Amino acid sequence: MSQYTKIVVGTDGSKSSLLAVQRAAAIAAAFDATLIIGCAYYETKEDANKTLRQDSVTVLGNDPAQENLNKAAEAAKEIGATKIDTVIKPGTPVEALMAIVTDNDADLLVVGNRGINSLTGRLLGSVPADVARQSNCDVMIVHTVAG
Repeated sequence: MSQYTKIVVGTDGSKSSLLAVQRAAAIAAAFDATLIIGCAYYETKEDANKTLRQDSVTVLGNDPAQENLNKAAEAAKEIGATKIDTVIKPGTPVEALMAIVTDNDADLLVVGNRGINSLTGRLLGSVPADVARQSNCDVMIVHTVAG
């Protein structure tokens, strides 16, 4: 198994996403890797309405996204991660996560399973399923909600 040096995890401020952050933080601590916590946001309400957002929290603007990142970074520190970066990206969660992975040449992307078994997820795709198909790095889907 190769050494993970850069691990990306997304958060939307939900309990489910914080569980994924904690798992990613534990892996980052074990590998002494950099943990990059990302949060997507919509710049306008119209952008948010263009996407069916049943499976995650809609974040409008930078301030709520920064609050989500601060909370996630604190949770990661409590687990033992020491190298933590945070990134805010506009767009859908999938677009933002893929950009963060690419921009940072990440080795591992960690996401929660929220939405993967929902009707919406099965019909339109879910963040975990979509990033698993699109990612050029390893993807870990953490069981964060029963489904």
